[in-house]
Amino acid sequence: MSVALELLKSKFGFNNFRKGQESIINSLINNRDTLAVLPTGGGKSICYQIPSLMFPGITLVFSPLIPLMQDQVRSLNKAGIPSVFINSFLTEKKIDDILKSAIKGKYKIIYVAPERLKNEKFLEFSKRVNISMIAVDEAHCITDWGLDFRPSYLSISKFIKSLPIRPVVSAFTATATEEVRNHIIFALNMTNPMVVNTGFDRKNIFFSVMNVENKEDFIIDYLKKHPWDCGIIYCATRKNVKYLSKILSQEHFCHTQYHAGLTKTTRTRNQEKFFNNEKHIMVATNAFGMGIDKPNVRFVIHYNMPQSIDRYYQEAGRAGRDGQPSECILLFLKSDSNICRYLINYKKRYHKRLYPEDTKMIRSYKSEGLIEIEKYCQTKKCLRNYILNYFGENIDSPCHNCSNC
Repeated sequence: MSVALELLKSKFGFNNFRKGQESIINSLINNRDTLAVLPTGGGKSICYQIPSLMFPGITLVFSPLIPLMQDQVRSLNKAGIPSVFINSFLTEKKIDDILKSAIKGKYKIIYVAPERLKNEKFLEFSKRVNISMIAVDEAHCITDWGLDFRPSYLSISKFIKSLPIRPVVSAFTATATEEVRNHIIFALNMTNPMVVNTGFDRKNIFFSVMNVENKEDFIIDYLKKHPWDCGIIYCATRKNVKYLSKILSQEHFCHTQYHAGLTKTTRTRNQEKFFNNEKHIMVATNAFGMGIDKPNVRFVIHYNMPQSIDRYYQEAGRAGRDGQPSECILLFLKSDSNICRYLINYKKRYHKRLYPEDTKMIRSYKSEGLIEIEKYCQTKKCLRNYILNYFGENIDSPCHNCSNC
């Protein structure tokens, strides 16, 4: 029995690897840079967590969201894998204590946001320890966010070059077209990487696009027909989250909300209520959900059309992580396109340090994504095949598990 398989059984409680996991792990432990594209629920995290236990030094994981870090670290420590996160919730004293303990070898995995690379104390720390592997979780954020309002994603490559010894570099995502995959490899300066793509299809999810004039009535009717189901309703703006939440309160639905306008404490509390099933409906902007492993989400409803198929499939991927039948419904009105165009062209969205030509390029890139999601909302062909074809899987036979089939 291989060491990796022994760790899979003893630390994570699984008897066998899922599709693609073993080849990704073997690539990494043989010190080869690796880009892995596995569907949501496909076990991406294990692919860097097991190698981290086999490497002599620390694995540094760049993760986009605080709740995602907390969720991962909680699970790892429960499994007996010494892990920690550093984020803006922690005091400077607490961070100092973590760094001192890390220097003494207490942790195998450290989770940070890419913005931590602006911190001189952390940069000094990174040169004093043995970093065996860099893992970039939710790596599509390099393209989706690094180009505009989180440019720190584009600093990871420079950080890797600054280290005394270059670690093996890994990147993980559930959704990435060939163009995005190439951009991830370029942005991280990966060396002859192994690219593992196990496919994008989530066979247990029923996809539908509904053209409805009164979205609120549709949602109320749907929730009444699914009174015990857990689900997420995504809105394009905070204003829509507040508006829809007010309506659901009037109808006495057990729900909570999540958006960047709430305090960190409120967001954390609302998220915990959702995870603990105190509230079984979450109304949220796209600030909620990435990498969140709640297995029993039975439906994801998009109150507004997202800005791209990439973003839609990421958010839809929150449903059915336990493999049980689940549903993703996109409520579409042509006026939704106007909201998306406003968000794409909103000047304050883009980082002030970007050159005008960069901003123009980003807007063009995002406008192309908007055109594709508009086509998806209006196609009469199989919805699943449309998504899979977008990601480079050419499938012609109907899925018989979408509203167009």
